[in-house]
Amino acid sequence: MRSDLPSQPYGHLIDVLRHHARQQPDNIAHTFLLDGERQEETITYRQMETDARSIATALQNKGAQGRPVLLLFPPGLAYIRAFWGCLYAGAIAVPLYPPAPGQLERTLLRLRAILQDARPALVLTSADILEFAQAFIGQDSALAGLSWMALEEVSSALAAHWVDPDITPKRIAFLQYTSGSTGTPKGVALTHANLVHNCQLIGESFQHTRQSLAVIWLPPYHDMGLIGGILHPLYMGFPSVLMSPLHFLQNPLRWLRAITASRATTSGGPNFAYELCARKATPEQLQELDLSSWRVAFNGAEPVRHDTLRRFSEAFAPVGFDPKAFFPCYGLAEATLIVSGGPASRGAATLQVDAAALKHERKLVKATPEAEGLTCTSSGQPLPGQTVRIVAPETGTPCAPGEVGEIWLSGPSVAQGYWQQPEATRESFGARLAELQEGPFLRTGDLGALVDGELYVLGRIKDLIIIDGANHAPQDIERTIEQSDERIRPGCCAAFSIDDEFQEKLVVLYELRDSLPEPERQQLHGSILSKMRRAVAREHSLRLHDAMALEPRTLPKTSSGKIQRFACRQTYLESRTKAAT
Repeated sequence: MRSDLPSQPYGHLIDVLRHHARQQPDNIAHTFLLDGERQEETITYRQMETDARSIATALQNKGAQGRPVLLLFPPGLAYIRAFWGCLYAGAIAVPLYPPAPGQLERTLLRLRAILQDARPALVLTSADILEFAQAFIGQDSALAGLSWMALEEVSSALAAHWVDPDITPKRIAFLQYTSGSTGTPKGVALTHANLVHNCQLIGESFQHTRQSLAVIWLPPYHDMGLIGGILHPLYMGFPSVLMSPLHFLQNPLRWLRAITASRATTSGGPNFAYELCARKATPEQLQELDLSSWRVAFNGAEPVRHDTLRRFSEAFAPVGFDPKAFFPCYGLAEATLIVSGGPASRGAATLQVDAAALKHERKLVKATPEAEGLTCTSSGQPLPGQTVRIVAPETGTPCAPGEVGEIWLSGPSVAQGYWQQPEATRESFGARLAELQEGPFLRTGDLGALVDGELYVLGRIKDLIIIDGANHAPQDIERTIEQSDERIRPGCCAAFSIDDEFQEKLVVLYELRDSLPEPERQQLHGSILSKMRRAVAREHSLRLHDAMALEPRTLPKTSSGKIQRFACRQTYLESRTKAAT
């Protein structure tokens, strides 16, 4: 264990902030880039703890201890202060995207579903959001019945009246609501012990020290953004520079400029973020960058593409990026965050596999010179204390090395289950290996294989496309689609099957690079569709039944950039129904 990590991990997160507030009170814990560029605000460890005590006292006075509290804030320091206030109150934080103009219907639908599940004591938000919410609170019985409190109402004088809630490691710290691709979000109940263990794992695997510095643009409401980008740096006692994901999406090069300006050592995101930067960087923009300080470039939350890593390396090696910094990793909300990754400073490990064996035999077999090869990128090695098994999902029997099956997990980072959903908890968290009865394990729903101690993640079980008895990974078809025409936006394509006239048929939704009027979009779609069909037939021996062209930035995705294929299927079916009426 590295000397910079706690020799004895903290008992709970309150211990963490209290320790740093005493040891380095005036050091900056977080910097938030208000405009994604130079305008910034900061907070020290001392300020963070004082604010946490004030907010906690206000929450305790409202009877929130031990109960869920909804946090509705835009990304920023106010949100982080509110989150720590919940922890100091002994309440259960429930971070959510706030309702916003232009996205009101979608965000309210999710908010109502989570309200029904979490049954919070109150809603903590900002004065601006509370004022905006007044317009619709009274018209919605679920919202009108809640107690609302604006953070600006909390007096700093309350800090002196804080009562330590006597937290234990097994106390639930927050509910990490899943993306809810099927329309039913579930709250993953994470304890202080889960969070402490996973923060310790991240520090060990990333080889972090007090001299590390992180730049994070990821959504701060769950897993990678909240735990990896906010809680872990504070756990270690090194600063993080944060920005809104909207500022990143508006201009992806802001991310790399922030790394350059802060001399960050750690940063990352899903595969699409690297793809965006590699494709959008101009020679003039490259002259502004210096990425030589970047030591850990983590890549997770969606399948890692070898071609993307190559393109990114080629684009940014001239400004100091070292490909050995790449750190592909795997994790999920139900396991707090990280499960596998690294080792650090190695770069991405790849395996050239026999494409036919993967497709027909569901095995990762090293390709011979004569066979058609496919490059798979490893998501690293399972981290210490995490047990990873590859299991045949239908039978519960362990798979041999190289065989593709469902990824099952056990270990101290695995969550307690889903909040107030015992049946779903038993189904996902109570799996046992057939015959051996070893367990319990978390069933991840992800497909993968272990080869020479490396975990290769190959997609979701529910996303598999089965046509004429053959299995097809949607990611493979999506890659073919993207490469069929340069007018398709990279990382913005979804492949799925529909049941049509008693047959499973392949359908694709994709975004165009440019926004176009409807007649022009349909005309362009006609020429692209013929290319798609030829490419899919050539590469996969499949017939592409139909495709639908979308405007940029409209393909259904989670907040962390994962494609929601179930929602894409619903979008397509609804569109087809409307066209028929």
